[in-house]
Formats: sequence, C-alpha cells, structure tokens
Amino acid sequence: MDLQGQRALQLLRAVEQDSYVTQRSLATQMGVALGLTNLYLKRLVHKGYIKITTIPSQRIKYLLTPKGMAEKSRLTYQYMQYSLSYYRDMRQRLKQVLSRLLQMGIKRIVVYGTGELAELAYLTLREMDLTLVGFVDNAQGQTFLSYPLWPIETLMQWTYDAVLIADLTNVKKIHAQLISAGVPKGKIATLALQK
Repeated sequence: MDLQGQRALQLLRAVEQDSYVTQRSLATQMGVALGLTNLYLKRLVHKGYIKITTIPSQRIKYLLTPKGMAEKSRLTYQYMQYSLSYYRDMRQRLKQVLSRLLQMGIKRIVVYGTGELAELAYLTLREMDLTLVGFVDNAQGQTFLSYPLWPIETLMQWTYDAVLIADLTNVKKIHAQLISAGVPKGKIATLALQK
C-alpha cells in the first residue's frame, strides 16, 4: 500500500470517528503540514468520498459518503494485506539474520529498539535457541514487553554476543551510537538486506 493510500485511509477513519474534526488536528494526527492535509481532503471530496457542510458559527462538518465508506473498507482490506505481507517478510528476514548469528556461535542477544520490529525480534528469539539479554534504547526508565529499557551505555556492563538493531529507518545513526558507546563493530547485527 502506498503512502497516499495510507493517508487517505487515515483521513477517512478520522472523519468517520469525528465529523467535526479540524484540519489542524488531522494534520497533527497524520504528522504532515496543514496545507498537505487540506490537499488530501480536497482530493477525497473531489472523488466523492467526503462531503463538506458548513454549520452555524463558521464551522465545517465532514461527512463520509456511502462511496467513502466503500473506499475506506477497500483501503482497510488493502492495508491488512500489506501489513500481513510485511510481517511475514520481516519474520523471514529476522530468522535469516538470527540463524546466521547462531551458526557463528552467537547466543546472547541484546535488542536495540522498542517498535514493532523489536517485538518481532523478541518473538523470533524465543523460537530459536537464543537468549535475550535485554532491550536498549534512548528511552531509559521505561519498560518494553515487561522488560526494563536500558540506555546504550549500560552495554559496557553486560555480557552479550551481539546487539541486534531492530530498526530499518535509522540504522546508520544507531550503528554510530552503538560504536560510540563502545560496542565493537563485529558485535552489531542489522536487518538490512545483504548485497
């Protein structure tokens, strides 16, 4: 599912939940500029998915049309297919990376990250003959999957064989942070595709 489809789905869901929602709050929910939100809304109105009505006191009300409901259902189905495909792909990639580590005799793994990919890493570690040492991230003092979250600096006190970066967007930055914290380059594993 492309980004435009994801944003259209977000807008259709938001309008369905609150017909009095403002463009400013939609922009905040989506993490985009107000002007871009306005453009997306106009596109959905033009396609007949949303109807705009003005109510007293200069307020706007957005209504999801029957055509909009059908489009929301179609996009939701498409998003579910995309999510399941992504889940399968990531599980497969995790198994490949962790199997390679296991073949090298690496058994004690630290996971860097707290997102969905870190959750998948946790599940995959549990399925294999590997030990989770703990989770590290920049958000110390919190918990993740009932484990305490530790700062990267804590790694100097731990016994581990590898740190798995469970992130696909900030790999270089995290890699540099780990090296700055004293983690040897050879002990850092990523999910980046091998060339």
